[in-house]
Order: sequence, then structure tokens, then C-alpha cells
Amino acid sequence: MTVSSRLAEGDPAPDFTLPDDTGREVSLQDFAGQRVLIYFYPRANTPGCTTQACDFRDSLAELNDLGVIVLGISPDKPEKLAEFRADHGLNFTLLSDVDKRVMTAWGAFGEKQNYGKTVQGVIRSTFLVEPDGTIGLARYNVRASGHVARILREVAAA
Repeated sequence: MTVSSRLAEGDPAPDFTLPDDTGREVSLQDFAGQRVLIYFYPRANTPGCTTQACDFRDSLAELNDLGVIVLGISPDKPEKLAEFRADHGLNFTLLSDVDKRVMTAWGAFGEKQNYGKTVQGVIRSTFLVEPDGTIGLARYNVRASGHVARILREVAAA
């Protein structure tokens, strides 16, 4: 599996429907007309992903004040996402992309560097979808730590 082309600001956001941590189907279209921040992460309950998710949790009120809804997407099964949510008191929607179809469509799965080796995997990425359905921000290869604060500043300025 190779990475599809990356999304850029102004591109239409690829639609998707994925199960959340309860198994309920959630579509990007469910949020039409709203600003949606979508972040892709490799695996629930790992150190970097936990740091990033807890930063989103702790910044959710500020993001909501800016009219932004947060969705986290990983290849974990819904049961693992439910455990992740419970373990860390996560207060936003987690979606399961087990076959990595959505990640690939968004350019968030493919070749990446891991400890100096080229591997296939989830590319930690964040996107802001504007109310008109276009990409307002596209950030690839982000760091887990400190990333949410940077995104918050960028979203506030956008």
C-alpha cells in the first residue's frame, strides 16, 4: 500500500464514514457547515498518541470556542478506542479506520521514516475542514508533543 497524494489547503476534504468507539457510524457529512479538526494517529494507548489525545482533550473547550469539532482517527478497532477514551477521559469522537482506507485517501498512510528506516505506516497528520468542505489547514508528519498548541494558534488565526 502506498500513500496517496497529499491534501493541500483549498482541496475538497474526502468524505468518509467510519465507526466510532461505540460502533456507531459517523460521517464527515454529519458535520457539514461546521469547522472540523481531524487528526490521524498511529495507535491508541501508546505514549505519543496518548500525549496528543490528552492535549486535544485539555484544549477542547478552546477549540469549541473557535467553533471547531475534533475527530481522532486511528487504525484501532472500536473496542480499543473505547478503552482509550475511558483510560484518559477523552471528550471527543474517536473513529476506527481498520483498513486504513480513509487514512490513505487523506495522505495519512504510507511511507515514513521510523528510527532511520523507511516503513509503511500511519503518518501523524492534522487537518482543519472548513464549513464549505475544503481543507483549511493540512499538517503532515507532526510531533505528538506541543502539536495541539501550535494547531490551536493556527486555527485561531485562520
